[in-house]
Amino acid sequence: MAIPVSYNLRSLLQRPTAALTTAVGIGLTVMIFIGALALAAGFQAAMRKSGDPDTAIVLRKGADSEITSAISREAASIIMADQSVALGPDGRPLASADMVVLVNKPRLGQPGSSNVTVRGLDPSGLALRKEIRIVEGRTATPGTDEVIVGQRIARRFADCGIGDRIRFGQRAFTVVGHFVAGGSAFESEIWGDNSTLMPALGRDDVFQSVSFRLARPERFDEAKRQFERDPRLQVQVERESDWYTSQSELLANLIRILGTFITVIMAVGAVFGAMNTMYAAVGTRAREVATLLVLGFSPLAVMTSFTLESVFLAIAGGALGCLMALPINGIVTSTTNFSSFSEVAFAFRITPNAMLAGLVFAALIGLVGGFLPALKAARQPIAATLRGL
Repeated sequence: MAIPVSYNLRSLLQRPTAALTTAVGIGLTVMIFIGALALAAGFQAAMRKSGDPDTAIVLRKGADSEITSAISREAASIIMADQSVALGPDGRPLASADMVVLVNKPRLGQPGSSNVTVRGLDPSGLALRKEIRIVEGRTATPGTDEVIVGQRIARRFADCGIGDRIRFGQRAFTVVGHFVAGGSAFESEIWGDNSTLMPALGRDDVFQSVSFRLARPERFDEAKRQFERDPRLQVQVERESDWYTSQSELLANLIRILGTFITVIMAVGAVFGAMNTMYAAVGTRAREVATLLVLGFSPLAVMTSFTLESVFLAIAGGALGCLMALPINGIVTSTTNFSSFSEVAFAFRITPNAMLAGLVFAALIGLVGGFLPALKAARQPIAATLRGL
């Protein structure tokens, strides 16, 4: 016969200070755990949003990032003239051969500098990326020394405000607009026209990637085989969405591992906190435990009851941790993408799965912390306990 759950809930309410202290400790641990998951989820979301499943990206065969890729001007022309490339309203291919270069720029309002991605586009580059929207200023005029800056890094790096002059190589470019890209990693880049950026950065004859809208997205595999088998090109082709997802995996996994490691260290303290609380509960309720055993409740039922009490306490702490973590949702931060070695700005993203994982983690803390005290309660001798009282 099981002991009613209401007995455990009343017992927790009779020790509000000890219960609250333990719950707060567990809550802080869960908050850190959810924060790590939100950091990884935010970074992955920013990278995934950079890709469109109807768009393909072409890189040099064997390249693991755009900055390690090189595609000749001749190869880019062959790709963009292919029938698998969709045409825009003006009859021109919806494709862009992109120059991608890292430049080191000083941070705004803080010491130090970091790498920023500069992307040179063909005139159809903006039309190709449907999510791009100018939110301040205007778009750069093709063929001029003008650039637009992703909104998220415009606030983090010097010389990125509207009207500022930013120098690349021996030429100064005017920032004429800020853009958003649906929260994607593109918001951490500086964009301009290939015809002016490439000479300034010494990249006259080589692009890093070619992106194009698929004329028939369902025939992607056929287009991929065609390009990859062409001996003139020596390229690899991926759906843009798959490519950017793969680019996020290394750092996201590292964030999760480090976050879990830190959380486990904190969890040790939370386990001891739960254990001390439950040992104190067992000590002060020795007569109750003996009475329950006399009434016919089995030692297993007593052990299960005290273990559940610890789990309930931990879940309450986990719920508190979820509430404490909610304010970080949407906060913008940045980190270095290990695949490109450039800075990527993104927002913390607390997901339902992260909160569920936090509650499960809290329940495990309660289970581990309550096991030994529950075992002690189940094993205490009835006669000696009653005589002592």
